[in-house]
This record gives sequence, C-alpha cells and structure tokens, in this order.
Amino acid sequence: MGAPQLFSSLGCELRIIQAKNVESKSKGSFFVRYHLSAGNNKTIQLNTRGISSKSDLSWNESFSLDCHGSQDSMDNLKQQNVVFELRWRNKVPVLGKIGGSQLLGRAEIPWKQVFESPNMEIEKWVTMVSIKGHVLPKLQVGMRIQVPAMVEMERRTRGKVNKWDECGCKDGHCYSSCGDYEIFALAATLEAF
Repeated sequence: MGAPQLFSSLGCELRIIQAKNVESKSKGSFFVRYHLSAGNNKTIQLNTRGISSKSDLSWNESFSLDCHGSQDSMDNLKQQNVVFELRWRNKVPVLGKIGGSQLLGRAEIPWKQVFESPNMEIEKWVTMVSIKGHVLPKLQVGMRIQVPAMVEMERRTRGKVNKWDECGCKDGHCYSSCGDYEIFALAATLEAF
C-alpha cells in the first residue's frame, strides 16, 4: 500500500466581461468559447451566450467550477492555460445555425498567473491573435481562485490535534461537506447550460 494522497479543493471562477476592436458584422452573433483543462489530457469547452453583432459586445458572464483532486492534480492545474476564443456565428432565421462558427481571435492565460497574483484574482484585457484581418480583438476577462474554508482550516491545523466537535464533524469525518460540494458542482454545471 502506498502513502495516502492528500486531496485538495479549489473554487475557480471565470468572467467574460466584454470585447473591443472587433471587426463589425452586419448580422449574426458573437460569443466566447473557452477551454479548461480537466486533467488526463481532457478539456472542458464552454460557450458564452451569443450577443448581437450590432451590440456593444458586453457579456458580463461568469462561470464557477469546484475542482477536487490530489495535490498532484492541483499542482498540474497551475501549469495549465485557459484558452479563450472570440467567435462569430451567422444565423439564418428560418434554418437556424448553419456552418458552425468562425474563429476571429484566440488568447491564453496561464492559471499560474492567477495563483501568483494578489488575492489569487486577476482582471485584464488580453490581446487576441487575430485569425483573419488586421484588427487585433481584445477581450476583458476576470479569473479568480478561492480556497474553501475547510481546506484553509486544514492548513492551519495541520500538525495539531483536530477538535472535530468544533467544526461539527463526528468521528473524524465531515458528513455534510461532500453533499455541499456535489450540490455546488451540480449547480455550476446547470448554470453553464
């Protein structure tokens, strides 16, 4: 039997705020697609809602995700990037979406940058690599990482005797915390759709 692995938990929040320097289109909608690492060389792909190409290109949308795993998987997250893609979709009212979407620009932000920032939170404009044209679109995004109180409490009490009755736990197990995390993860997933 190997040594037990320490499990960790983090709350990650991404905000897509707005875009500028985008070539105007006469019809259709713009949206942002972003890709998050899910470990084991897998990614999660999420899309913002589409907004009219005639609008001010403000989404002000956020997505929260609760990440659980071993300390190694959390350390691996620090080495990953979030990929943001500004996309345009032409909509034909009678036939719906035709031909998918067109990539207009792409940018990446490393999670390490967020981990190393004050309060593990950034908000910035990123200049996207333009796929077509000479205009370099910019995207304003926010990224934040939160360490849940239970993980923080574990850090403070590591090496000390745990007083389980003070946190509401019995026999060295916190029975309510897993259900809380599962409900949060379910709510975050449903919010994305």
